[in-house]
Amino acid sequence: MKRRFSSDRETYRRQAVICRALANPTRLHLIALLGREGCWSSHLQQELAISKANLSQHLSILKAAGMVSTHREGKQLYCDVSMPQVTQATTLLRDMLNKQVRAARRVL
Repeated sequence: MKRRFSSDRETYRRQAVICRALANPTRLHLIALLGREGCWSSHLQQELAISKANLSQHLSILKAAGMVSTHREGKQLYCDVSMPQVTQATTLLRDMLNKQVRAARRVL
């Protein structure tokens, strides 16, 4: 029983790390972009309209949470989602929110 409690506690701790990493609109957008297919950091920077330093910060948070992986090819940095379930979860949340917004518009 104690072992299971410890296992559950670790799972909830990791879930909190992921939720904190996703608690930012830019990082959610980044996951959405990478969820379609991996791409170069320069493309992400352009799509998100953010500085290289800002992108680096966001990527390091997502990497620390285990959601994104990167590798270098020369000076280029290639980024990809390392946890496809995160893309599915964020898409589900976005779909729920879009549905909620549409329902609220009908009420008005």
